[in-house]
Amino acid sequence: MLLGLWRATATFFPPRASKTSVTRLVEIGVPDEVWERACAGEEGARQLIYAAVAPATFALIRRVIGNRSASEDVFQDTMMILFERLTEFRQEAPLGAWLRQIAISRSLMHLRSPWRRVRLCLEGSGDEAPPVARLTTGATPPETLDLERALATLAPTARAVIWMYEVEGYSHAEIAASFGRSVSFSKSQLARAHTKLRAWFEPQGNRPTCTMS
Repeated sequence: MLLGLWRATATFFPPRASKTSVTRLVEIGVPDEVWERACAGEEGARQLIYAAVAPATFALIRRVIGNRSASEDVFQDTMMILFERLTEFRQEAPLGAWLRQIAISRSLMHLRSPWRRVRLCLEGSGDEAPPVARLTTGATPPETLDLERALATLAPTARAVIWMYEVEGYSHAEIAASFGRSVSFSKSQLARAHTKLRAWFEPQGNRPTCTMS
């Protein structure tokens, strides 16, 4: 499983990959008093919320969309909506869980956008992820670099489904509802993603090229 890359040894990832940890957006919360101050318009409190949720929010959007520049646009849109609607948050779950719904909704809207299709036709390519060099900075652990390369081989829908299911903890029913499709759609996309990632991490196999089509 994809989440096993960080928390347990997965069936298609090398054991070393389990040493790294990741914070799921759904698990991120903020103190009530910080939320209250932010709702009152206090800039310092809003900065604290931004710092707490921004990295995981962008990571989620980046995995669903693939293209970095488009991900940055959707991220900015998502964060604007967060602060515009902050008073609507009912504190029935961590703030990250509420924000996750906004991020997923905006990301899938982008993927379904007719303007995206026009752009892809004009560019003559799929919604390809940037080269791995742009996905990593500094002394990136080898297992993280492998993950970036492996995810870049998946089509956008498969990449979104596996990240939502394995990392963010969505159920197949929730994924199906997000895409407006059936549960079998979610299961089949996940199975295809698993198959392709397993092939990637088989040492003796030929690794697939990075393509998002």
